[in-house]
Amino acid sequence: MQAVDRVDLVIGEGEVVGLVGESGCGKSTLGRLAVGLLPLSAGERFWRGQPLAGLTAAAARERQLKLQMIFQDPYAALNPRLSVIDLVGEAPVVHRLIGQRQQVEYVGLQLNRVGLDPTLMRRFPHQFSGGQRARIGIARALAVKPDFLVCDESVAALDVSIQAQILNLFMALRQDLKLTYLFISHDLGVVEHLSDRVVIMYLGRVVEIAPTEALFDAPNHPYTQALLANVPQLEAKKQRFTPIIGEIPSPIDPPTGCHFHPRCPFAMPRCKVEAPILNEIAPDRRSACHLNDAT
Repeated sequence: MQAVDRVDLVIGEGEVVGLVGESGCGKSTLGRLAVGLLPLSAGERFWRGQPLAGLTAAAARERQLKLQMIFQDPYAALNPRLSVIDLVGEAPVVHRLIGQRQQVEYVGLQLNRVGLDPTLMRRFPHQFSGGQRARIGIARALAVKPDFLVCDESVAALDVSIQAQILNLFMALRQDLKLTYLFISHDLGVVEHLSDRVVIMYLGRVVEIAPTEALFDAPNHPYTQALLANVPQLEAKKQRFTPIIGEIPSPIDPPTGCHFHPRCPFAMPRCKVEAPILNEIAPDRRSACHLNDAT
């Protein structure tokens, strides 16, 4: 059983990479592996070309602060017994980024940065709306001065108007703080709006990587094509949606060969026995499909 299977992903400094796939495909697990919340069973993590394994405790702690995660459910991710000043300000004090006496001022600056009133810092999570709790989660991640953020479905639980505000905040923070994002979502519209590059996952494997515009204009992998074909469009004409056949298989017992072959309309006998390699099909584009192989 492998939640993430042979994933090889490089994210450039300042880049926003969108990670897309059905529920249960391993997106969140990959995000947690990327920031070090889960241990690797195989493979390596690198930060700016340097391996993260085998570091001294002090060096590992320093690098870990640069990698932070914003979780899907802001209420579950916030300790209900702590006020905002402790939720946001505790880690910078513990890691000696600021002194204890600077905590109130520092937390106020972080709350201002995410669009919250600093006078609310003595309140507890249950006293805030969903959108405000999402902003608190962002402020907590930013408080330790990260360079790389993994956003795990960070706007999925919010209504559309609040989603737009949080997405605009992410983009503004990217410009102001020179942040790099791995943005995990099942909402293709959000990913298209935010991302420079899109990674498509299916059952633990990456099946396609491409620049955002190229992928949405001409998806290559049959799974990507099926996902984009079912994105609602604001058009007057009647649309017919064709769902992907079948349910996503269990990662406990995945299909042999290409994991997508039981649901793929183009599956060949070869697909059942041989897993396709994620090969380059064009500059900056990679896809794992036997249909791309030269005949």
